[in-house]
This record gives sequence, structure tokens and C-alpha cells, in this order.
Amino acid sequence: MESVVLKPEKLDIDYDRKEDVLYISVGKPRAADDSIEPQEGVVLRTRKGELVGITIVRLKGRLAASPG
Repeated sequence: MESVVLKPEKLDIDYDRKEDVLYISVGKPRAADDSIEPQEGVVLRTRKGELVGITIVRLKGRLAASPG
């Protein structure tokens, strides 16, 4: 997988406690025209080849399982 360097003016972060899903938008929230799931429950959303957002499902479980 290639590396991506982000230098956004703004990150918009929203957490849905009920569904345990974290939404991160790069810049102003925009609709995506494509997405990839490099890891189960982690979705990278793109528009015209540019990263516009990241969705992380089951965030609490992932944080609890992280070492350290």
C-alpha cells in the first residue's frame, strides 16, 4: 500500500456512540465516488482519486485491543 501525506486545512471528526463508528472527513465533508477497505472495518473514501474521508467501524474494540 502506498503512503499518503495529508496536510489538510481542516479535519472534521464525528463519532457515532450508538453504532461505535468514527467518521473523519478531510477538509469540508464531501461525497465520495469510490472507496477501499484496506483492513476490515476501515474504509478510505476518495473522490476523483483524492482522499476525502476515513470511516472506522468498532472503534472502541480497536482501541481496547491496541497494545500500550
